Amino acid sequence: MTRCSWVPLNKKIYVDYHDFEWGVPVKDDTKLFEFLSLELSQAGLSWYTILLKRSFYRNAFKGFDIDYVSTLTFDDLDYIIQNYDVVKNKKKLSAIVQNGKVYKKIIEEKGSFYQYILEFLPNKRPLINSWSDLSEVPKFTGFSKKISLDLKKRGMFFVGPTIIYSFLQATGFVNDHLVDCFRYTELKNLL
Repeated sequence: MTRCSWVPLNKKIYVDYHDFEWGVPVKDDTKLFEFLSLELSQAGLSWYTILLKRSFYRNAFKGFDIDYVSTLTFDDLDYIIQNYDVVKNKKKLSAIVQNGKVYKKIIEEKGSFYQYILEFLPNKRPLINSWSDLSEVPKFTGFSKKISLDLKKRGMFFVGPTIIYSFLQATGFVNDHLVDCFRYTELKNLL
């Protein structure tokens, strides 16, 4: 079975993430918020590190309940740092809280975060790319820059164009599986 070349086959959690989650279309606001929060937590670290800590993030942020997260205080974040195996970076944790507040406003304005993101994509639809080599896959694109700028303008943090593009790939707004990967065609048929 051929997978994308970035998948370390000796790390089951990574293989499972690639095979069952990465690139699968997500429309649920809570799940999208989780991915956005995990992507910002990963900045400067490996995705493997975040995958290992994912269950702790879910517990600390009550399943990424947006209403809960958006009310957290600095004392709450201190408690999370002391009691959960998350990345111990208060700026990133504070960004999750701040982003939750902005995220709620976007949902109120647009109906869903999924609809908000679609507005930036060509033809307002998920994109299907056809890369044959990992070197062809961009780190960011023009539309990830536009989304990033809009989110920053609205008050979000740690949402640069590269983080946003990673978020789009992970949540199926962009199919960047390599064409010889077994998931490419499976996901292409879902979009």
